[in-house]
Amino acid sequence: MLMTRQRIWISDLTILRFLLVGIVNTLVGLGIIYAAMYFFGMGVVFANAIGYLIGILVSFSLNKTWTFGSRDRFASSFLRYLLVLAVAYAVNLVTVLFVQSRFDLNNYLAQAMGIIPYALIGFLGSRYFAFRSQRGGTQGVNQENTTPAFQENTCLRK
Repeated sequence: MLMTRQRIWISDLTILRFLLVGIVNTLVGLGIIYAAMYFFGMGVVFANAIGYLIGILVSFSLNKTWTFGSRDRFASSFLRYLLVLAVAYAVNLVTVLFVQSRFDLNNYLAQAMGIIPYALIGFLGSRYFAFRSQRGGTQGVNQENTTPAFQENTCLRK
């Protein structure tokens, strides 16, 4: 059983898609932040807020449709996604502050260490909570068993 789960986990392209969406999200967010400051003369805080907002929307859209193939309603999955991001950010911040103070690491290395729990919580929270109903029928908690094999087994039992 453990070996089967490992093979599914390793062969699953969902992780790769999630990481690619993270890269796209970062590039779009930074691009918006830089453009807002350079072309529109916005201050750092306002430009950052706009960049993060657009980045979150891009990340949500790509993860919902491409990474996880969720069929959940927009509003409910978006609220769950925001909750996942909030938890991931909180754990990221705690990790950065803890690593920085406990191990006397510089700020840049501490920030890099915070990426690990952020990405892990973001992936697991998105996969199993934010985007519950997913393509393939194997991950979502609200997933209906409509595969041909399931339908055959139910017909045979009647």
